Amino acid sequence: MAKSEATRRRMLLAEETRCPENIRLLQEAVALRLDAARQLGYKTHAEFVLEENMAKTPDSVLEFEKDLRQRLDVLADSEITEIEQLKQADKKAANETYTGLYNWDFRYYSNLVKERKHKVNEERVKQYFSVEPVTRGILDIYQDILKLRFDKVENPPVWHPDVTMYEVWEADNSAFLGHIYLDLFPRQGKYGHACVNPIQNGSENSDGSRVYPVAAILANFPKPTSTTPALLTHDDVITLLHEMGHLLHHICIQTKWAHFGLDSVQHDFIECPSQLFENWGWEPSVLQKFAAHYKTGERIPKELVAQLVAAKNEGAGLFNLRQVFFGMFDMAIHNTEDANVDVEATYKALREQITRFSGGSGPGCGAATFGHMMGGYDAGYYGYLWAKSFSADMYATRFTKDGITNARTGMDYRREILCPGGSIDASVGLERFLGRAPSSAAFLESIGVANSQ
Repeated sequence: MAKSEATRRRMLLAEETRCPENIRLLQEAVALRLDAARQLGYKTHAEFVLEENMAKTPDSVLEFEKDLRQRLDVLADSEITEIEQLKQADKKAANETYTGLYNWDFRYYSNLVKERKHKVNEERVKQYFSVEPVTRGILDIYQDILKLRFDKVENPPVWHPDVTMYEVWEADNSAFLGHIYLDLFPRQGKYGHACVNPIQNGSENSDGSRVYPVAAILANFPKPTSTTPALLTHDDVITLLHEMGHLLHHICIQTKWAHFGLDSVQHDFIECPSQLFENWGWEPSVLQKFAAHYKTGERIPKELVAQLVAAKNEGAGLFNLRQVFFGMFDMAIHNTEDANVDVEATYKALREQITRFSGGSGPGCGAATFGHMMGGYDAGYYGYLWAKSFSADMYATRFTKDGITNARTGMDYRREILCPGGSIDASVGLERFLGRAPSSAAFLESIGVANSQ
């Protein structure tokens, strides 16, 4: 972390002055999207996109974002105060004038607060998360809850020696379900983030037999060395749980037509099943099962797990306000009838208004590298928080109540949420699983909003 504010500022400006030509390209894309929507009879691009999502209308999205922003502001007030005090103290010690909080301060001081309050030592944590036992432990979670069985394929036909392959079966051996590949380590030319790639959708042949689904996780976790196995941070563990959620969603879909596979699930629901399974990565009883020191085999100490859990929601107000900002920017440029909306000015103004950190003076605009706007999330970024609210509701209402390893609840979830794929509106499956319309109350409570009001 850069203690020098001048260094932090230079780094942010270097980041945000990259690819300046992208602003013009995004500006052009916004105008073209609006033109296409108008030709199809819609007022705005967002109106066109949202019609087939859970949200249905731009007004629903804007109401969701506005309500969430108001609630998060209350939580963020105290977080801002803590960060201000730290920066003021730094300025005083350096005999410099405090002039406010800027975008380049956000991550530095947020991490500093977390370190000082919770004393989480990430290097110590990593010693308990060796990739092989973690992977097996995560597969066991899905195996127990969803009544599945994973059989590792020996000498599999794969595209790289690092890749592992599994057969997925019903736990009672009654049916084969599909194949999954785990491609977890970086290499030259590989996609640089974590994702799930469906390779083949499941479907039904004319004679009633099945075409089985196939999918792969691509990730870039640290590789093993000559002296240590591949060791994961706790964030990496959460990422693996998340991506495995996408993977098993794909495998568990049981529809007649391949069209209704993972890619056809409503865009503002697609993250929900994977976000749900992140919750198991914060359960002490679950971590105790597979987190063991790579040298001694000692199970992860309870006090270390307690530190991780205590730090989970540190800075949740400001972090989620940033997510609200991205969603509101997306809507501002896509839910407008103005083909000449100023992308750069809109980004800068909304970021300062919503995130509570000043942009300062100088060139650059983060919109130039906001890849989601050209990567399929146009008029859809709100979906991250939208889906998060539903995943929290499902976890609190069914799994926390019934038991986090309750297989009957898991099978209800598999039947109502996973199996339909994109063949039904996700709200139908949610109401069947919950026994009522979904609510954001559990999400707000999970990040401490309910207790702050």
